[in-house]
Amino acid sequence: MIKNYFKIAFRGFWKHKLFTLINIVGLSIGISAALVIYLIVNFDFTFDKFHKDSDRIYRVSSTFSFQGEKGFNGGVCGPLAGAVKSQVAGVEFTAPFFCMSSPNVFIPGKKGVPVRFKDQDNVVLADGAYFKIFNYKWLAGNPATALIAPNQCVLTSEQAQKYFAGLPYSQVIGKVVNYDTIKTTVTGVVQTLSANSDLTFHDFISYSTGTLTANKSLSDQLQLNEWESTNSASQLFIKLSATASPARIGKQLNDILKKASPPRPDSKGTTHNFVLQPLSELHFNEQLGIFDFTARVANKKTLYFLLGIAAFLLILGCINFINLTTAQATQRAKEIGIRKTMGSNRRQLIFQFLSETFLITLFAVIISIVATPLILKLFTGFIPKGLKADLLQTNILLFLILLTAVVSLASGFYPAIMLSGYKPALVLKNQTSTNSSKTRNAWLRKSLTVTQFIIAQFFIMATILVSKQIYFALHKDLGFKKEAIIVVNSPWKNRTAGKNQVFLNALRSIPQVEMVSTGGAPPSSGNTNSTLVTYKDGKKEIKTEVQLKFGDPDYLKIYKLKLLAGRGLQAGDSSKSVIINANYAKVLGFRNPGQAIGKTLDHFNGVKSLQIVGVVADFHQKSLHEPIKPLAYYYGTNRWQTGTFHIALKPESPGGNEWKAAIATMGKSWKQIYPDDDFEYNFFDESIAKFYEEEQHTSKLLTWATGLSIFISCLGLLGLAIYTTNQRTKEIGVRKVLGASVFQIVRLLSTELVLLILLAFVIVTPVAWLAMNKWMESFAERTSISWWIFAASGIGMLMAAVITSSFQTVKAGIANPVKSLRSE
Repeated sequence: MIKNYFKIAFRGFWKHKLFTLINIVGLSIGISAALVIYLIVNFDFTFDKFHKDSDRIYRVSSTFSFQGEKGFNGGVCGPLAGAVKSQVAGVEFTAPFFCMSSPNVFIPGKKGVPVRFKDQDNVVLADGAYFKIFNYKWLAGNPATALIAPNQCVLTSEQAQKYFAGLPYSQVIGKVVNYDTIKTTVTGVVQTLSANSDLTFHDFISYSTGTLTANKSLSDQLQLNEWESTNSASQLFIKLSATASPARIGKQLNDILKKASPPRPDSKGTTHNFVLQPLSELHFNEQLGIFDFTARVANKKTLYFLLGIAAFLLILGCINFINLTTAQATQRAKEIGIRKTMGSNRRQLIFQFLSETFLITLFAVIISIVATPLILKLFTGFIPKGLKADLLQTNILLFLILLTAVVSLASGFYPAIMLSGYKPALVLKNQTSTNSSKTRNAWLRKSLTVTQFIIAQFFIMATILVSKQIYFALHKDLGFKKEAIIVVNSPWKNRTAGKNQVFLNALRSIPQVEMVSTGGAPPSSGNTNSTLVTYKDGKKEIKTEVQLKFGDPDYLKIYKLKLLAGRGLQAGDSSKSVIINANYAKVLGFRNPGQAIGKTLDHFNGVKSLQIVGVVADFHQKSLHEPIKPLAYYYGTNRWQTGTFHIALKPESPGGNEWKAAIATMGKSWKQIYPDDDFEYNFFDESIAKFYEEEQHTSKLLTWATGLSIFISCLGLLGLAIYTTNQRTKEIGVRKVLGASVFQIVRLLSTELVLLILLAFVIVTPVAWLAMNKWMESFAERTSISWWIFAASGIGMLMAAVITSSFQTVKAGIANPVKSLRSE
């Protein structure tokens, strides 16, 4: 019986090859999208799920608020970890760690010559509690004593093999590893994590190392006694006891903060709080980040958006199947009548039609499986690093089975019910259905077609708006110059005032260099540096979380920051003068920027007081997602405030290579001064563009989704147009004999299509406007939702549909009526 079902199905597929191809292509596009998107979503949602009691693991992070403006920092102030251990009940383990800034690693080599490993990332200071919270497999060493004493380190298996190639892990124990000026002994080796994890650290140095007190630079960064400074490199994980309440623990943490750094009575509207971030949210919180600003943070909204795209494309494929199957119903009416007359019952017929749908879906799934690796390569820039097309995993196989079943039922259930319901007596009299059933089926096809147009037009509208917002963000005046500026960071390990000055002089001697400045990060950067600053006006204190920028007197000139009042910084202003932005001046209560000149700011990043000597116009410190915040700019002298070179280039001649030659000269000078470090640079405007990588990815996805949705819809329209013209062949012939022109025939066949597109346009426009407006809320500054976006979508969809259907309608219009009438 089943063999017979499949035999009949294949005969039907071969007889209606074009319709079968349309159905398979439409479904395979939707299924391919669903499979690829499932791989992405499954990849992101499985991060760090393998740790025992992961629901009780939290990262302590910091939030700030001033007059409604919020700030976020994934780090905490230095003293918090010690306070939690001694004062907070309900915490099972407390694991502070500090992300080091890419140290050089030296391994003792033969004949006393050390082997150097440059700029090792993912090196942290940590203690033994870290390995009690997170699940690592120990390959060598004692987890109970590792990282307890000073000057110890633990390595992952991958890193141990890198430093001590070919050596058994047991023999790695006791080996010496030097991290710049920190000398450590290996006390443990753990298996490198193979599961998806944001805990990518591979070198763990004892947090209690005695060299911290001797290493002043590192000690200054840790700020173990400073409650009012928050460094994103200082992180803290805690594991709660089984009965502890996260809300109660959070309250205890903030009580400690209030006690250690009590808010001043007149500092209204200013808050600094600690929050508990569940481990499950670590991979998705863009505001708090993952240990450093370069790490990839997934976005749940984007993942849900991807799922929506997959669902819509699947729906389009299913609609095509239902429309074409129901349209072809009359061609199978006699078959159904005869089969019923011969004894087939309705259940058998339903199974026959569902098996046909299953076969088409199965073909589509096979095509999708073959296409998935190619699609992943095509979207390499968007696919998360580490994602592999391993389709033999149990959960992926279950997903494919479930997807095949769902699509088969969604596509085939209604056609199967409808076709199996034909009455054999009417069918054999060439009366396939009553007028009411014909009308019902026609309305169903029209409704499904309108749904297709709604989905396709929504994608078109969304694509245009996202592209418009990206263009707005990349071309908006951000308050500073961003073109023709190169940013170079001097190596942290070799960063000295003397070497910096030598490289600075070398840069200034290059003819193509217009100006050079040294300082910290550029005006707009992913790096966040902030501190609490107090202003006293004689009557009250205003305490504000202030963003910090550092630079020498030429910093303002290079970036063309507009001075509203006062003067710029001068060579003698180091550590005693400051420039603020207009936003901060307003926060301090000055209506006119000039009123701020001469005023004093206290408790300024460890400096007792600084005098305001200038006010600059507001500029965007981050992407347009973030509002402009209070900012202070001063002439810092610490090595982390002076190690970035900001290089303004002169304009290039048309077709010239002056910049390329200048960069090559910079590289040569760099190697003479920093021979052990690679010369790395980036153009500032390219860094700005990276702020909108997610939006650019979204735009690309929407473009593909729009193209595919239009393609699937047009495939369905072509199929329906072919069926409709075939059904109306005699009518078209009669009309032509009676004098109808080709244009009139095409208009007759296209009128209903145009009306359906207009109806879809009326329905989708308000829905799209609401969705777009919601998406735009994530931007502090945004472009307008122009009327032409909707008009362009409607016209574009109308043109695509008319052009597609015209292939068949024009053909029918120009056909010889004698042939169509003779075929009767």
